[in-house]
Amino acid sequence: MDLPAVSAGQMVAILICVAIAIVGAAILFFVRRRRTQQLRNQFGSAEYTRAMKEAGSQRKAESELNKRAERVEGLHIQPLASGDRVRFVDSWARVQARFVDSPGAAVTDADQLLSEVMSMRGYPVSDFEQRVADISVDHPLVLDNYRAAHQVALRQTRGQASTEELRQAMIHCRTLFEDLLREPGTARAAAAS
Repeated sequence: MDLPAVSAGQMVAILICVAIAIVGAAILFFVRRRRTQQLRNQFGSAEYTRAMKEAGSQRKAESELNKRAERVEGLHIQPLASGDRVRFVDSWARVQARFVDSPGAAVTDADQLLSEVMSMRGYPVSDFEQRVADISVDHPLVLDNYRAAHQVALRQTRGQASTEELRQAMIHCRTLFEDLLREPGTARAAAAS
């Protein structure tokens, strides 16, 4: 069987097209890999993995994480005024002191205080899942703690949380509380390092 003769010029054109396709694929691969690494750094490995499991694919998870970041950029998150910071620190001290006599009520108060701090910073606080998604952008290292504390707070309202679980919830709440008191961006920088 005779193959049609391919001229040298056609062969060069084919090789150039193949080379362009290979270079384009390599660039796309590295851009995607870089974007993935940036999202892992911004949201933390645990939240990135959670998003992957929930979304079912890397592309969907990364799209969702990007949407979160864009949403939070539009929220005008702001630092606490020094007077507000002092007021919240004093409130936290009272909540912690209350734990000794009334652990369940203290956890409920801690959860409420976290909502107040978030609201003052500029985060919407009406829906817990949206709240978690929003704070994941700037405070990724404390998300699992916050989720766990919130679950204990919910179980406590039904009388199903042990004193040890309530103690752990207070520790988790304190971690997020301290993170929220930081300047915007410092928690994100800590997550990236």
